[in-house]
Amino acid sequence: MNASDPYRPVRTFRAFEQVSARIRELLSSKDLKPGDRLPPERVLAARLGVSRNVLREGLRSLEIAGLVIQKRGGSGGTFIAAHSLSSVTQVFRDMMSLGAVSLSEANEARALILTDAIELACERASEEDFEAINENINETAVRLGQNDLESQIKAVTRFYELIAVAAKNKVLVATIVALTRTLSQFYEDSSPRRQLSADSPQRSQLFLVESRRKILKYLRERNPKKASQEMVLHLTGLHQYLLVNSKAAVPVRAASAQEQSTPNLIERTTKSLPKTSSAAKRRAVRGSVPKRASRLT
Repeated sequence: MNASDPYRPVRTFRAFEQVSARIRELLSSKDLKPGDRLPPERVLAARLGVSRNVLREGLRSLEIAGLVIQKRGGSGGTFIAAHSLSSVTQVFRDMMSLGAVSLSEANEARALILTDAIELACERASEEDFEAINENINETAVRLGQNDLESQIKAVTRFYELIAVAAKNKVLVATIVALTRTLSQFYEDSSPRRQLSADSPQRSQLFLVESRRKILKYLRERNPKKASQEMVLHLTGLHQYLLVNSKAAVPVRAASAQEQSTPNLIERTTKSLPKTSSAAKRRAVRGSVPKRASRLT
């Protein structure tokens, strides 16, 4: 068979794939929206012209993808899932667990994306965004003085999510949140159960908190150049610390139910600020990412 033949036989999809494809089409056309309940299994199978077993298999594939949820009981059924970042996060976690993406690559990608996000935040952030970031910095300073690794990581990583929210771009939010949660879980799974600043408490806390206060200062001043430069310096120290305190390879667990929430965004399109040259930015970020631990396996 000639693979370049434009009239080669078409692929025959399995029945359950057609079921999931049909539901996806209804989602794309807005005929189905988050929270909508699908018809009962018997009715839906008849309308789609498939057996109930095939329908269940199709719905199961959609459930794994995070598009539907199935509830039991009298008020149960199959519902279109609310928007969640857990499936995006799980994709990154699976890629790192399988060794398809290295720790250095994930760090480099997040650094590049964050420098763009912080430039947008300089233009678009509101006073409410600034207050949320300031509160997070204060909380981080408190958490770093406590012996609770989980609370420390939650406070530390929330900072990057707030930067993404301030940029007012939902794609940036999804990407930054997914990468940040993946990297934070890697650190949590691969580190001894101790506080982040255990090796040198005062120095680590001072670096992390003061660097973030500088970033917030430049955000308030609407200074994208200084804000992005400080972010690169900030990530340099954090990434080096993560590598020093992490094992070479660790399993990454599935996304928790607590990670289902997505920050509400102000849906507004504005022009981007003039940015530093892309080449210069890439050189700065690449220089900030240590070359050790290039692979997880």
